[in-house]
Amino acid sequence: MNKRFLVQSLLSVIAFLFLFGCAAKEPVELPPFAATTFDTGAYESKVDNFIVAFDASSSMGYDNKFTIAKALANRMNLTIPEMGQTAGLRSFGHHSEVSKNNTELFYGMEKYSTAGLKDSLEVITKPGGGSPLGKALDAISLDFEGLSGVHNAVIIISDGLEMHTKIAQIQELKDKYGSSICFYPIQVGDSPEGKAFLQEVAKIGDCGFYSTADDLMVGDGMAAFVEKVFLKKKAMAMAAATAPMKAERKDSDGDGVYDDEDQCPGTPVGAKVNAVGCWTLDSVLFDFDKTEIKPAGYPLLDAIIVIMEKNPAMSVELQGHTDNVGTESYNMGLSMRRSNAVANYLVDKGILRNRMATTGFGFKSPVALNGTDFGRSLNRRVELHPY
Repeated sequence: MNKRFLVQSLLSVIAFLFLFGCAAKEPVELPPFAATTFDTGAYESKVDNFIVAFDASSSMGYDNKFTIAKALANRMNLTIPEMGQTAGLRSFGHHSEVSKNNTELFYGMEKYSTAGLKDSLEVITKPGGGSPLGKALDAISLDFEGLSGVHNAVIIISDGLEMHTKIAQIQELKDKYGSSICFYPIQVGDSPEGKAFLQEVAKIGDCGFYSTADDLMVGDGMAAFVEKVFLKKKAMAMAAATAPMKAERKDSDGDGVYDDEDQCPGTPVGAKVNAVGCWTLDSVLFDFDKTEIKPAGYPLLDAIIVIMEKNPAMSVELQGHTDNVGTESYNMGLSMRRSNAVANYLVDKGILRNRMATTGFGFKSPVALNGTDFGRSLNRRVELHPY
């Protein structure tokens, strides 16, 4: 009788283990998804270059996070319209069967194609290793070098775990590229620790924002994310929008840059602004490594005089900036000399010196990538900030 009971108990345990093993191998149930197709005739690309930083570390192997992250990346890829952007896919972590390197660029940097990114994602089949996000960001800093354009996005898909010491490296990347780069971390999983880290990443990026995989796994959520990060409506499409839609995006100072993208609100009427809404005198003023104002820049400076004469109570801070050629200390001095050169010109034309403050930022606040002649020319500038 005891032997019979023992056999029955053993069979019950085997059956339980068999059922449990089968259940453990069941694929994770993902929410249904239908990709939104954007009308490229009504939109233009908001980013010139973007890279997806994909977490393939061992912590992603728990709770189906790796499977969810792969699905999320594929769903985002299906939603982003091909509009001539330069794109890349760099993962970090890695199972030894995927890569012997702790970070690797599996795709790009090249003209974005849905098929190309999809094929590259399929190579990343297993998670493993540590979470060297810092090394991935160091590599991403080089991935962006030599590219043209002034709007660059880093989309980080990760659980945010085991990365406490990498904040400083994220800050270094932000300091290098300034307002031309934005971070968009997407958390897979629900760890409070991971959430806190990824929210800090978004805060450092300043122009980006934090999201969760749960919100983006459905079609509407992913469409809203892609539209906000990658797209902006063309002027004609905005003009044709309904009145309530127009009210959603405002341009309070009338400089042609919407408030949610305007980094310098309150510019006076008639001011010439750059892509982020700052009143700027670009490289037409100075040759490389020079502080003498070129004659071609005189009309721009004369336009400033007109604006200041129309606004006698307004004072301005003249902020000098440079490209990244040369040492930090030299460029700090060069940027200060350029802001003073503009002030001297305005004084010679009758503007009181006490209406102007001058500062120099060197190459600490670029508005474009320094990897091309065009990008460096945009960074050699003087900005005017009314106060």
